[in-house]
Amino acid sequence: MPECRCMNTVHVYSLYSGERANPRTIVLLNTNTERTMFGSSSTFDPNKDIPNLKGNVIIVTGGNVGLGLETIRQLAKHNPAHIYLAARSAEKAGAAIKQLKADNPNAAPISFLNLDLSSFDSIKAAAKTIQDSESRLDILVNNAGIMMVDEGLTKEGYEIQFGTNHLGPALFTQLLQPILSKTATINPETRVVNVSSASERVAPSDIYKFDEFKTTSPERHTTARYSTSKIANIHYTLALAERSKDVKYITVHPGMVATNLHHASAGFFLKAFLNAAIYFATPVDKGALSQIWAATSPEAKNGGCYAPTGVIWKRSKASQNYDLQEQLWNWTQKELKAHL
Repeated sequence: MPECRCMNTVHVYSLYSGERANPRTIVLLNTNTERTMFGSSSTFDPNKDIPNLKGNVIIVTGGNVGLGLETIRQLAKHNPAHIYLAARSAEKAGAAIKQLKADNPNAAPISFLNLDLSSFDSIKAAAKTIQDSESRLDILVNNAGIMMVDEGLTKEGYEIQFGTNHLGPALFTQLLQPILSKTATINPETRVVNVSSASERVAPSDIYKFDEFKTTSPERHTTARYSTSKIANIHYTLALAERSKDVKYITVHPGMVATNLHHASAGFFLKAFLNAAIYFATPVDKGALSQIWAATSPEAKNGGCYAPTGVIWKRSKASQNYDLQEQLWNWTQKELKAHL
């Protein structure tokens, strides 16, 4: 029998082992239309509930599509000084910015920030652009990521999903910490929002095999590699929050949202399953509410982990394991030390 792991009323059946030798998949069954990973009964309305963001400088990674694009669309309505749409493709980012301005001619200024989270050189260049161009940074939404892709390595030789989803945002955030802390002296609501996933619940039991992160992790199925990167998002954000004296560090999961993130997923059957699951997913404008709320609500607490929308996230025991959190923190800091 498959193992059933319950998240409120959403049943997640883990039908794969952590090993490549026996890859299967994940089946998600929605048994409740209320507060589940598929959506939310929250009354949060971005048009009414986002406060005035006058003077704020904001970065949203992966802002050219999906949740990131919708996040920028909503934040731009509330008078920020500048929004940076961080993405790999200048062409796609330009098209997104054109669309945003067409939808709302009165939107705040939006600029493209070249950022490839699989390259430390790109990350360092993007952070330097912000440091050279801005005197403050109020909100950083680490939204970008990849999901269940083929085996591969980042530019520095890390497993592609772990490197892109965890190490990249970790380096970007740490490089921006000085300007974030400076901003917190004038804006106590300065914050970083890291977007994780409810798939953290199906991470392998032996989560952090640190030596494997410098390989393609060929013994682990792509779903295991993805869920490992997502539980790392939680652990690292909690470690940052614990050490922060000024900036808020917040984790969210958006639910199962109808984005195009699954298009690059590995394998015919996995891609077919994810394509079918989209029909039961939350629309992007609703799915983005979780991170928009976390990016703007004074109710979002430092170290808070939230499900859609603004609900305390009932996470796995592994994601609450302090020893694992500190193991990840120490290893990550060692790996990033030469780049900070």
